Amino acid sequence: MFFGRSSELGKLDEMYNSNRFEFAVIYGRRRVGKTTLIREFIKDKNAMFYAASESTAQDNLLFLSRCIAGKNSAPVFTDYENALSAVFEKAETERFVFVIDEFPYLAAAYRGISSLLQIMIDHNRENSKLMLILCGSSMSFMESQVLGYQSPLYGRRTAQFKILPFSYFDSLPFLQGFSKEDQALLYGVAGGIPEYLSKIYSHKSVKENVIELFLTPSGHFFEEPSNLIKQELREPSTYNGIIEAIARGASRLSEISTKSHAESNKCGKYLTSLIALGLVKKELPVTETAGKKSIYLLEDQMFRFWYRFVFPNMSAIVAGLGERVYVAEVEPQLSAYMGLVFEEICKQWMLEQMKQDALPFFSGKLGRWWGNNPRLKRQEEIDILAYRENQALLGECKWTNSLVDINVFDDLREQSKLFSYEECWFYIFAKRGFTARLKQAAEQDERVKLVAFEEML
Repeated sequence: MFFGRSSELGKLDEMYNSNRFEFAVIYGRRRVGKTTLIREFIKDKNAMFYAASESTAQDNLLFLSRCIAGKNSAPVFTDYENALSAVFEKAETERFVFVIDEFPYLAAAYRGISSLLQIMIDHNRENSKLMLILCGSSMSFMESQVLGYQSPLYGRRTAQFKILPFSYFDSLPFLQGFSKEDQALLYGVAGGIPEYLSKIYSHKSVKENVIELFLTPSGHFFEEPSNLIKQELREPSTYNGIIEAIARGASRLSEISTKSHAESNKCGKYLTSLIALGLVKKELPVTETAGKKSIYLLEDQMFRFWYRFVFPNMSAIVAGLGERVYVAEVEPQLSAYMGLVFEEICKQWMLEQMKQDALPFFSGKLGRWWGNNPRLKRQEEIDILAYRENQALLGECKWTNSLVDINVFDDLREQSKLFSYEECWFYIFAKRGFTARLKQAAEQDERVKLVAFEEML
């Protein structure tokens, strides 16, 4: 069953209905659902879907020829120019969609494909009814070699789609049958990758799902991250060490280098490769655009969970001790692990509120903040900071079984003095709820908004 991606489907349908030449570039990390989105889009349309392979130019030409000629016809094209000419000729009289999936594979096999497509587009676009879609999982390739200024295809595309993982709220259709808290836990374990979410069993508990999927040698996710790293990158052992260091809390370049034993002068390059794969993200305090305060976090929740709990316990899991690993390692740390997950869910909720114009002001700047408190001579962290001109919104997120007390509000007010905003609002998010003292303070101060996790849904 297909879930979500309504805005992407709507735009693709709009392009299709234009009945003129359209060229869409669709890209995003592996398993994010690009091919599923395309197949959903073309299911009721006149379309031709070609999936390139990691093979030779001749093999790919043979597969492309079969795709164009049809299952019951012998492939007749002896070169790529003739094959693509047949596609554009077909589009002279009828509207149809031509998809090249995993375009980077084809470009690696036949280096002239981008230039050839450019010539075909320039020669035919004025009178063509073709809707061309190029799709790829290598984000660095798609951004530089398809969308980039140096690409022969630069300026030809009419739309581009960077397909991102689902938000927590978009993931909920995959998690029907679980309690709201368990839905959050499972999102924290699997992240927003549709392929991963689809493997969760609705008739089993969180514990049973985690053990069966992660902590069993035959589990679907037991080797998933390590296989992906081996497939995409050289020196997998070095990358494993870097990702594990981040999963266990290292965030600054020097700290990651030390804990992973990666050479400091090369660690930055390794991190850049992981960022290109969509596995790691680089963050600055939301008020800054450059500087030395940058930190690194894992972008993919499933990788974060795997490197935190599976990677260091693989010997025990192979020995059949997956349930013991869950009880001894996962269960005691799950609440602390969910801290960053809950922060992300709260940010997503804030963005949804912004769409509905339900916040005190609109802000295009929303994120984490950290920096020095010169008066108290200590480092401060703010989970959520949104600002615009002289207005700011400060948020704190607490994934704890205890009721959140008034000291959290006191801390936020103190932190607001680090800035010169004239108006400040305070949003406090809680897993369980709030004490009577904090509720009373919120009733007396309209700038304070208390948001319990249950209310976010």
